[in-house]
Amino acid sequence: MRMQHVFFDLDNTLWDHRRNAYLTIKDLFDNQEISPKYNIDFEEFHSVYHDINEDLWEKIRDGIIGKEYLREHRFYDTFKYFGVENKELSNYFEENFLDNIVGYNELVDGAEDILVYLKAKNYKLHIISNGFQDVTERKCTLSGIAPFFETITSADSIGVRKPDPKIFEYSLGLSEAKKEESILIGDDWIADAMGAKNFGMDSIFFDVYKEDKKEAGLKAITHLQQIKEYL
Repeated sequence: MRMQHVFFDLDNTLWDHRRNAYLTIKDLFDNQEISPKYNIDFEEFHSVYHDINEDLWEKIRDGIIGKEYLREHRFYDTFKYFGVENKELSNYFEENFLDNIVGYNELVDGAEDILVYLKAKNYKLHIISNGFQDVTERKCTLSGIAPFFETITSADSIGVRKPDPKIFEYSLGLSEAKKEESILIGDDWIADAMGAKNFGMDSIFFDVYKEDKKEAGLKAITHLQQIKEYL
């Protein structure tokens, strides 16, 4: 059966979350004069935040914690690492982070070009994201890529996250697509590549960090333009 539907993960697959988050946190850090007040270097602060945030998102993906726990702890635990236990300060960062991050809308290199290419070939394009629904939709709209997509599914839509097969089933139902005519492209090995594979859907692993993961028959790319080799 001919491939007709292309499902994309959003963060760090199309929308450059790492870059946009970095710029947003830098603004908040400077606005609150964190460096002179607490003698904390921003690059070190961001590095600690990144590791804590990645760990918390993995726990959300695995069903160990919920999104409220993540929102309560990612900045609080980062500041605590530097000896600053200040709920008001960490809450300020969390509340303003989600509001301000959509002020930066840099896309992953090649994202818009590949969407134009796929649309020209009459593929129907969709989003399946583990992010928050309202933020996911705002990211797509404000970055200008929303018109490319027929459907946008986030974890909040159904209450489960990739790699849970229920979110793939839900998104395919929403898009009226069959799994044998669909493919998922994403940067998370477990949530995207293995999640789709275990669901019985074709996938392309966007190996941004060149992790060189191996799985029989699994497609992998290191740049979005390489999608053209498969579609």
